[in-house]
Amino acid sequence: METETLALAQEMDFSFFSLFLRATLVVKLVMLLLVAASFYSWAIIVTKFIQYRRTRAQAAGFDRAFWSGEPLDELYDTLGPNPAAAPERVFAAGMTEWHRSHRADGGLIAGAQARIDRSMDVAIAKEAEGLNRGLSFLATVASAAPFVGLFGTVWGIMNSFIEIAQQQNTNLAVVAPGLAEALFATGLGLLAAIPALIFYNNLTAQSDGIVAGWEAFADEFATILSRQLDS
Repeated sequence: METETLALAQEMDFSFFSLFLRATLVVKLVMLLLVAASFYSWAIIVTKFIQYRRTRAQAAGFDRAFWSGEPLDELYDTLGPNPAAAPERVFAAGMTEWHRSHRADGGLIAGAQARIDRSMDVAIAKEAEGLNRGLSFLATVASAAPFVGLFGTVWGIMNSFIEIAQQQNTNLAVVAPGLAEALFATGLGLLAAIPALIFYNNLTAQSDGIVAGWEAFADEFATILSRQLDS
């Protein structure tokens, strides 16, 4: 009997796809959820790397234009009130408020500096929101995926013990397929969680660096405008 059981276990297919097919419905749902979360996480990761690279290139191009010596009004007219790039929108927000702060006689309305600063802060906050969109999903996958996989493992092991009780056979070859399926769920949980955690930290650091660059520019721009206000 033991020889037959071992021979049957050796003939079984332990490929990932076969483990999925033999799993119970609950474990299958867990596996599908983890695979979907992993694919979506990678989609976010690739998208964010492209977005951050493009944003840094736009910031570098705008810095060259801003510090080229071209008058700010001419630069603002060239970009328009609704430019395409994020750093340009921060600049446009400050310039728009600068123009609105002038009275018809050419004088400045009181509190112009504070309003310009707030306008750029609001613009930076909006751009930062778009920059960070999707990162919360990576954080959720990083923290929850191992536990979801563990749930699938516990459920699979529970079914393996039920099978032991039903067959009255404690031979490892009998329960090995069920244990393999259960542990496969934990592996998928880690497969989803580890990249999500690594790239969440990496992308968060990149996002913070980009936003810090916008804030530094806003401070420099505010300093330039304050000189004109005081002159």
